[in-house]
Amino acid sequence: MGQGLWRIARNQQLQQQGYGGQGYLTREHGRRIPANNVSNTSHRKQAQGGIDIYHLLKTRKSKEQEGFINLEMLPPELSFTILSYLNATDLCLASCVWQDLANDELLWQGLCKSTWGHCSIYNKNPPLGFSFRKLYMQLDEGSLTFNANPDEGVNYFMSKGILDDSPKEIAKFIFCTRTLNWKKLRIYLDERRDVLDDLVTLHNFRNQFLPNALREFFRHIHAPEERGEYLETLITKFSHRFCACNPDLMRELGLSPDAVYVLCYSLILLSIDLTSPHVKNKMSKREFIRNTRRAAQNISEDFVGHLYDNIYLIGHVAA
Repeated sequence: MGQGLWRIARNQQLQQQGYGGQGYLTREHGRRIPANNVSNTSHRKQAQGGIDIYHLLKTRKSKEQEGFINLEMLPPELSFTILSYLNATDLCLASCVWQDLANDELLWQGLCKSTWGHCSIYNKNPPLGFSFRKLYMQLDEGSLTFNANPDEGVNYFMSKGILDDSPKEIAKFIFCTRTLNWKKLRIYLDERRDVLDDLVTLHNFRNQFLPNALREFFRHIHAPEERGEYLETLITKFSHRFCACNPDLMRELGLSPDAVYVLCYSLILLSIDLTSPHVKNKMSKREFIRNTRRAAQNISEDFVGHLYDNIYLIGHVAA
């Protein structure tokens, strides 16, 4: 029923456009008459409106061909710009049509660096037979391996020459990569504290408000689900790094790494209190200020009040 109505509407549209295909005169009274054979009029009435299926499909095919863009006919800069918007899967499919264009090294280099921002191999002279398309496949394979077993994933990267066996290089790779499973990454960093140390130093918290800096920190280095030694280690490292990035602010507020440590724990507890549905009696701003200043007496009341407002309006620091 729907297809029949579509054909009728399509035929009427073609009639209104005054179809003048080869061998046809202009329409007259809603009918088309062949110029070379008037006796074939009844044969041309197979479809409603006087247009047969053959000419309908021929018209559609010609319109599709007119709208088809061949990237090889465009300037190379424009073709590469269009292909640069494709992901790896679509670029592989495009290579079936435009092999030379879609296999260009610059396109695959851009895909590699946009997904894995740092690899040791980027800064080395490429070996014989190197290609960024092959490197993309290896990086993807290594990431999947890491998400199953972090140690095996890192060893895979090293065996392919993608990463150097250095905590600093591994930390840079983790910092610039967003395809790694955060639960597996948390386990790996808990075991590799040398990599964790270098990863913390890559963060720049200069001129950031404390709760916002803590959120950024936990977006890269996810907090454990329960309190324990690893969480204490993370907060300690964050506190020292935050103070190192903001020495002037620390002197102005009279804060030390130990005071920042106390504030971070207070912010985490406040986040749980305000966001948990199991806590019915939420902590008030006055209570938070009083409790925090008991633990860190040198902190100003206004500063602690701003901390409460940030959590209340934005949400959890470790979500």
